[in-house]
Amino acid sequence: MRFAHRSGLWTTGPDPEPPPLTAVLEVSGAVLASTVDDPSGQAQLTLIDLNRADWLWRLVGAAGHGALVAALGDAPAEEDVEIDSFAVDPATVSVLRRLALGHWLRRWWPASRRDGIVDLDAALLDGELALLTTAAHEFFDDDSFEDVAGLLRPHGPRLNALVHHDDSRIAALARSCVELAEDSGVRIGGDVEAAGRRDDYALAAGAGDAAGAGIAIADGRSSVPWSAVPPGVFDAAEDTVRWWVAADGDVVGVAVRAEVWGARSPAGIAVRLRSGAVHGTGTLDSGGAATVPLFDGDRPLSVDAAWDHDWNGASVTVGAEVAESRQARERARAFARTRLRTLGDDAFLAESVAADADY
Repeated sequence: MRFAHRSGLWTTGPDPEPPPLTAVLEVSGAVLASTVDDPSGQAQLTLIDLNRADWLWRLVGAAGHGALVAALGDAPAEEDVEIDSFAVDPATVSVLRRLALGHWLRRWWPASRRDGIVDLDAALLDGELALLTTAAHEFFDDDSFEDVAGLLRPHGPRLNALVHHDDSRIAALARSCVELAEDSGVRIGGDVEAAGRRDDYALAAGAGDAAGAGIAIADGRSSVPWSAVPPGVFDAAEDTVRWWVAADGDVVGVAVRAEVWGARSPAGIAVRLRSGAVHGTGTLDSGGAATVPLFDGDRPLSVDAAWDHDWNGASVTVGAEVAESRQARERARAFARTRLRTLGDDAFLAESVAADADY
């Protein structure tokens, strides 16, 4: 077991792939990270505060924990530290990896109408993750209570309703969540709200107005990088953003329409066009649409200049500026499809329900 000192922290294990392929779990004094579709299952452990990571004995035994504290506490920061390997408890690894997987499912599950990947019931997923976190309380500090409360509180009315569900698995999970909330002093009462299923939300990909009022000067499609936007907003397929440049009188702009399929609103999410010196920046509305005026340098783009401009290589981005590959997203989709097709021992109830509906 070799620990390297990176950016002031001790780290061991292989570097995981960047998002959206990284499953991360923050425990007391440390962070575990792994690549979700890595068949080897190796994880990276980064020690943020060795003194707070008093759960390490559960992972490597009391002798291993003591060796870590002694070796890393005395080691100079500029040198790697080689520590004799200790037997790792597989049950502990399984608990931590499943918790990390649950958080990955919450953030990166690639639900898509286009790709036919059904969404996961957020109340079931968050509820089960809250129960698992509580059961593994020894790995967390006092802030974990707030994490559990944050998982349960948004789904209170729905969890109360699911207690009476015909599916005994769902009813039992909901009942356990309600009991956990009551024991923890978390109020999850209130009226039953309509279930926020993605099927209730329409696509926003139709023709627009304003800049789209005239003949398109240029058009194209682009994809939404998952790392650039909040989860639960856009269809996770590729090429779901349609854009076209057109003139409305003397004003040249780009109309953008992104396919929305989620419980959260896209309102306020940034959208940008860049094509050489031509650029424009705006924000999406609640339907995933935007019309953005274009500029040539610091001047409004004229109609004649728009027709003369070479639009090859123009890019339209939605969300933050991030480096994320299409290949990584394809791997995440393949991972999701595999999990739905073959439910493993680590499957969450939300995945089982989704697999049952995926016919």
